[in-house]
Amino acid sequence: MTLTNPASGTTGAHGDARRSGASPAAAVLVLVALAGLIPLLGPSPALHGTGEAAAPGTGGVALLRTVLFAALAVPVGELFVRRLLRSVPDAPPAVPRAWSTVANSAGFAAALGLACVVATGNLVPDGLAAVDVGSLYASRDGRLALLEVNAFLAAALCAASRRPDTQVWPLAVVVVAEALRAHPGTEHTPLIGSGLTVVHLVCASLWAGGLLYALRTVRAWRGSPAGAVLLGLYARVAAVLLVALTATGVCSSLRRMPPESVLEQLTDTAYGRVLLAKVILMAGVAALALWARIRLARASDPLSAAGPARAEVYVLALVVAVSGLLTALPVPIRW
Repeated sequence: MTLTNPASGTTGAHGDARRSGASPAAAVLVLVALAGLIPLLGPSPALHGTGEAAAPGTGGVALLRTVLFAALAVPVGELFVRRLLRSVPDAPPAVPRAWSTVANSAGFAAALGLACVVATGNLVPDGLAAVDVGSLYASRDGRLALLEVNAFLAAALCAASRRPDTQVWPLAVVVVAEALRAHPGTEHTPLIGSGLTVVHLVCASLWAGGLLYALRTVRAWRGSPAGAVLLGLYARVAAVLLVALTATGVCSSLRRMPPESVLEQLTDTAYGRVLLAKVILMAGVAALALWARIRLARASDPLSAAGPARAEVYVLALVVAVSGLLTALPVPIRW
């Protein structure tokens, strides 16, 4: 794959290539975004006609968990891409400003809000007086919630320090705590479920957060050929991440919806409906990723791959929001 621009490529041609890549990417973005509109409106449309009832404060919990997932992806992606930068020859010294401290602080706020919900018996508290902090130490969910709060706080302090790479350890604690929370001990084979969730969360954070920071870096380099090299390195890893995400996602879904009832539960349960929307969105993400990879390899200007890659980031943001809603909905019954 040639990553340097051919001699015949002028600035105007590069601009046309980028515009031609951005217009179809925007069209795909609009079409795929339609799949996420209904679940993003909140739990009510997803629950309509299913006979299921949402827990009080489901919308708020979904929003907090969306912020938590996004806050996890940003610093993980930055750490990932900064490691990739070591393999880029003749990389310009300019790098975009890190968002890790802000992201970890947002994660701390979201985790604190979720801990308050747990402290009031999984109900949205009316005020500070309703929050029983001591009860958090008495339950598994409470201890995990406190662990996430402390881990995000530690990650924010590490990100603001002279050794920001050390935030990888508290971020790893957040991933493990979130995986354990999603699979309580009463579930069938909870350790297997937690293991699948760990891999899924790590791969999703590397993909979404890594792509965001890679595009910010390419923009900071202002058309340097090193930008195409960075996108190429990211694309190779992203292919592996897609396979891992698909495998763990399918396995996790089948654990909650046995094969003989998948089709029925995808349309008759709120969890299934939102999961179906997430699958459609992920199909759009995969299509955009493939499109960007083809442009990177074949276009006269490899940096024209940034057009569909930017659209991919926007769709990934929708996937994060749908994932946040998915965690707040009732788990389907194993028939």
